[in-house]
Amino acid sequence: MANWISLIRSLLCLVAAYLLFHPTHGVYIACFWLTIIVIWMDGLDGYIARKFGESSKSGAVIDILGDRIVEQVYWVTFLALGWVELWMVLLILVRGILVDGLRGMALEKGYTAFGTTTMMESPLGKLLVASNVSRWLYAFFKAAMFAFLILGHTPELASTVMDPALLVGYLSMGMTLALCVVRGLPVLIEGRRFLKPIA
Repeated sequence: MANWISLIRSLLCLVAAYLLFHPTHGVYIACFWLTIIVIWMDGLDGYIARKFGESSKSGAVIDILGDRIVEQVYWVTFLALGWVELWMVLLILVRGILVDGLRGMALEKGYTAFGTTTMMESPLGKLLVASNVSRWLYAFFKAAMFAFLILGHTPELASTVMDPALLVGYLSMGMTLALCVVRGLPVLIEGRRFLKPIA
């Protein structure tokens, strides 16, 4: 069931991306709420997996894949709409490719991205990458960025709502980019050991 939730949320983000190219007040308000649902489903799939004993390494990989699809679809869509800069999207894409590549190599050796079998060894690495605080902070700022950038660009929206929404959206974007780097570097540093050939 948790894997189905990951699949559905990935499809819903594609629907939102498509609708954002049809800028009307009603469509953008719907996209705002659809984005909230997509983000909420990210927490729901993990809850369902734990509640019904569906937690597994393959489930964790599917969850991360769902996260990447959602994250990258929104970033690329915002780039196409002119809301973000190219370097920001390239940072997100390259970081995701490098981190997930190393996590894939770690998975072959029995390690996961998070949890008790995390690939992170150092206390700092575990704090910055694998801790619930770090993961929830990153998720929170991504969620705020996605939702409030949509709300702030909604046609025919009163400036008393639009201006604060854009401010929250762009501040959240700055935090998202900073956390993307802060959480990615420890994976790249500690994950180098998986690049070494087995003797």
